[in-house]
Amino acid sequence: MKHPLLIRLAAFTAIVAAVIIIGYFIIRPSDALPIFHPKQLDPRLVDPAVRKAEGEHRISDFRLVDQTGDTITLADADGRIIVADFFFTTCPTICPKMTAQMARVQEAYRTDDRVVLLSHSVTPEMDSVPVLAAYGALHGADPKRWHLLTGDRLQIYRLARRSYFACLDEGNGGPDDFVHTENFVLVDAQRRIRGFYDGTKATEVDRLISDIAKLLKEKTA
Repeated sequence: MKHPLLIRLAAFTAIVAAVIIIGYFIIRPSDALPIFHPKQLDPRLVDPAVRKAEGEHRISDFRLVDQTGDTITLADADGRIIVADFFFTTCPTICPKMTAQMARVQEAYRTDDRVVLLSHSVTPEMDSVPVLAAYGALHGADPKRWHLLTGDRLQIYRLARRSYFACLDEGNGGPDDFVHTENFVLVDAQRRIRGFYDGTKATEVDRLISDIAKLLKEKTA
């Protein structure tokens, strides 16, 4: 027969262990990605027109043209996870690095139709469909998964500042305005922003690739 003291000690140990385990699951950091809204961000990232916006922020619709000449709208990304950036084909500095890193993202999810990449040209007057087609071919952009977008300049600049919050500078999208940002922006299937990443750095893009996997699990949960 077990000694009563040993029984009480075993019971006490079991209770303490249970409390520790339960406490761990209560206080451990959530693995879920945050949902970003204008008021939570550095004000320099948020266009003054939407800084005081209430409720959930969602990406605005658009109508642009990709490297194949097809018209692309937000409906073409419906229910899909978006990775967006802003570039131009003649950029000699950060854009080549960004393009190489976006190619890594494409490769990581090459067979997954739930992920789409949107690269917006900030010099659409120069980056015509043939120019984007040549650039896409040079960098292995699959037009079914990675859309290089051109079109209305004002619309693109509004997307950068009012939808994706991708750049620090303010502007009106006019001829003298220029967006130049290294940010990759992660958007979930509900069109909400879930992450920002430096598209020139492999370690940041590694994190992006990992975060996309988290969103895919969240999407199927």
